[in-house]
This record gives sequence, C-alpha cells and structure tokens, in this order.
Amino acid sequence: MIEELIVVEGKNDAQAIRRALGPVDILWTDGYGLTSEKLQYIKKMAVHRGVIVLTDPDSVGEQIRERIRRTVPEAKHVYLSKKEARSKDDRDIGVENASPEDIRRAFRLIQKEYPILEKPVFDTADLVRSGLVGLSDAAEKRRRVGRILGLGDANAKQFLHRLNRFRISREDFENALDQQ
Repeated sequence: MIEELIVVEGKNDAQAIRRALGPVDILWTDGYGLTSEKLQYIKKMAVHRGVIVLTDPDSVGEQIRERIRRTVPEAKHVYLSKKEARSKDDRDIGVENASPEDIRRAFRLIQKEYPILEKPVFDTADLVRSGLVGLSDAAEKRRRVGRILGLGDANAKQFLHRLNRFRISREDFENALDQQ
C-alpha cells in the first residue's frame, strides 16, 4: 500500500490511479491551475508522509513536474511512456489513458531524486557507446531502456540528466541495455 500523497494533473488521472492501485491519497493540480496554496500543501505533505509525482508524459506535464520539483525537491517521481499514456484513438496523451497494469508497473519503479554529483556517473559518451544517441533507432532504444529503468520518454539530454539525477547505477544501466 502506498502511503505517500500521489500528485497528478487531473480528476481522470486520479480515477485511473485508484483503479490500478486501490484507495490511495491523491491530489490533482488541475493542470496549469497548480496554485501556490497547493504547492505549499504538497511541500507540507512531503515532510509528513512523502509525495510521489506522476504527470502526463507531455510538455505540460513536464512543466508541472518541474514546478513541483523546484518547490519540493524531495518528491519522488513516477513516469509513464507516451506509448503507455496514449488514447486508443491516438488523439490524447495522459495518465488517464494508461492501463492499470502499466500504472502498477510504473509505481514499482518509483524514482527518488538526488542532488547532481560534482562528477556525474554518466556522460554523453556513455549514451553514444550504448547507441542511445546518434543512430536512427536511438530514440526508440532510449524509450525501451527508459521504460525498464522507470525514467519515461526523454530526449538524449533529459535522459542523461535523469540517469544522474536519480542515481541509476552503472550495473542497472547495463542490465537495462541487455534487456531491451
């Protein structure tokens, strides 16, 4: 049972999370309607019981996630891929479209954010050597590895940032490359 407060963008997202996880405590931001009062409440909950953020895998979701991250750096993060969050008619991307199985899988890969190390574990050369940049299929390979590691979809720069920010170990990275 998840004890932390789960933060999502909207009511439909909350319903999808509850279908997948059962009776969990959820706050929705109303998308861009994330008020300073809600941010302060999220910050307070992070201290008392923890917070997990799951936003849509689109630019709006990333902006909301980043706003929460700046105010609540101790928040944990869960990611769904765009493929998992795409509606059946391909018109919408959102948490509410994800299957209960994909949501449960994502919550098994909760990521805790850490301060960036002075000398990061991974650099661009690691991505090049691994075929995660510079090749025609690099984006698809990043998507598969990101799903295994719980990093979501990301361009190369964001993928590298997430590897280091969530302190993914070299061993876990190599295992994910072998699995994909």
